[in-house]
Amino acid sequence: MDSNRIVLKSADEIERMRRSGAVLAEVMELIVAHVAPGVRTIELDAIARRELERRGAKAAFLGMYGFPAALCVSVNEQIVHGFPSQRELVAGDIVSLDCGALIDDFYSDMARTVPVGKVDATSEKLIDVTRRALAAGTEQLKPGLRLGDTGAAIQQLVEDEGFSVVRDYTGHGIGRHLHEEPKVLNYGRAGRGTRWQAGMVVCVEPMVNVGTEKTRTLGDKWTVVTADGKRSAHMEDTIAITAAGPLVLTKC
Repeated sequence: MDSNRIVLKSADEIERMRRSGAVLAEVMELIVAHVAPGVRTIELDAIARRELERRGAKAAFLGMYGFPAALCVSVNEQIVHGFPSQRELVAGDIVSLDCGALIDDFYSDMARTVPVGKVDATSEKLIDVTRRALAAGTEQLKPGLRLGDTGAAIQQLVEDEGFSVVRDYTGHGIGRHLHEEPKVLNYGRAGRGTRWQAGMVVCVEPMVNVGTEKTRTLGDKWTVVTADGKRSAHMEDTIAITAAGPLVLTKC
């Protein structure tokens, strides 16, 4: 983590983060619109770079910790941190797109998993469950509730549907750094952990697997895949906690 303490944001800072998130959501919509059979994943990265620059945003991931792209593109059994490449998407694939933006000194971060053409019923369900898990976790981001409430809501929904949540990777706080405290787990016990406060801004990002929750990292030392080779989906939003409840800053 870039910061070892939780940093509360002022109303002005949240507004600046909202602008960053709005730009990122707009760019993500454009990237998703280009997902189709025959498209190379590196083409999606090129769109991310071009459209962020066009809007005056810096590609948050490019060069961070040595990552070589603006967009993480993770296909099928790849969970997170996949490299854009010459790989062509094929009908029936699912693809997770994860991107970050830096505008006016503040970061935003989001991810979406989408089908490539028509996909099988299990993949459709996986994407839907992951989307609903993000919504369930977001709903728990209210002052007075706790980090464990968010994780428990995600875990229960996912496991009730017969899938598993990844435990090796988590959501995170965000602000002037891409990664801040607290770590936002996708599992846990309700009523436990850090108490949410107005002014916190976090990224909730359930990673949901068809099979085991266990992971492994490929030889490129970045791409994380499911240990059993079954498919995974990933959804993420940047969310501010306010007195009125959660405010999604990366809302499309």
